[in-house]
Amino acid sequence: MSRDQRIRIDRLLRQPHPQGPQSVEQIRAGFRELMAQMIVPHDRIRTAPTTLGDRPALRVEPNPGPQAGTDGPGSGTILYFHGGAWVFGSPETALSLTGNLVARTGFGAYSLDYRLAPEHPFPAAIEDCVAAYRALLDSGADPSALVFAGDSAGGGLAVTTCLAARDAGLPLPAAILAFSPGLDATRTGESMDTKEGIDPVFTRAALDHTGAMYLAGADPHQPLLSPAVLADLTGFPPMLIQVGSNEVLLDDSTRLAARARAAGVDVILDVTADVPHVFQAFAGVLDEADEALDRAALFLRQRIRAGAAARTSGA
Repeated sequence: MSRDQRIRIDRLLRQPHPQGPQSVEQIRAGFRELMAQMIVPHDRIRTAPTTLGDRPALRVEPNPGPQAGTDGPGSGTILYFHGGAWVFGSPETALSLTGNLVARTGFGAYSLDYRLAPEHPFPAAIEDCVAAYRALLDSGADPSALVFAGDSAGGGLAVTTCLAARDAGLPLPAAILAFSPGLDATRTGESMDTKEGIDPVFTRAALDHTGAMYLAGADPHQPLLSPAVLADLTGFPPMLIQVGSNEVLLDDSTRLAARARAAGVDVILDVTADVPHVFQAFAGVLDEADEALDRAALFLRQRIRAGAAARTSGA
């Protein structure tokens, strides 16, 4: 454990913010400034803009060489959904996460620039994510060699995109990886209250502010908005959910994991003590972040290997 590292990060995240609700422009600018401080493994990846399902995306690939992931480039594909409460963020702000996953697995990734609220409220983001997945399938991508991953709102999208894809009759990906996912627009988890003040990133008021932009009057009591309490996860692929114990959104993860187990889904709930929301972004600064990313990369490689073995055996 790295107590001093965790204390420094907690202090960073608690730096004074402007009083009262911020405008969308202020929220987006502040998030870009924060995420620009994260360490990106530029020497181990290469990036290029692309388009996926009529939306901009960032293609992230491993640099060839001895530091590439153990399975080699091209053996798997990560479809990544960035965080930002469905209101802010971009593939660029998530590059510390996608870059580290690509560097650690050797897989290529597409990080999708889906539409954001309030300009494009629910269900625009989910529609864009499903369209991106369809585009990959239409291009010949094998779903057994493809995984969904995301952080925060993007972790929620990894789950809800899988729900929407299943309900549309699409084949499902090999796995879902979710970092601190947002999975309950009803905000009924006990951690919303028990972790208030302990969480250095979110408060209920802040989540209500951005949540209202995404909902735009929609009823939160539906599976695509609150899968942790309402979704039927039957038939889902294996999932790895990583979350910090200091998060107000902790119970979003614990309740989704319980629903997954009840539906017969292979699920790993990975809770790290005394770390904040999407702590994996602090790779290179926080030991627990690097360790969690190593576990995530191992999970993804195992699932892609399992898919390859099934294809080889004709299963």
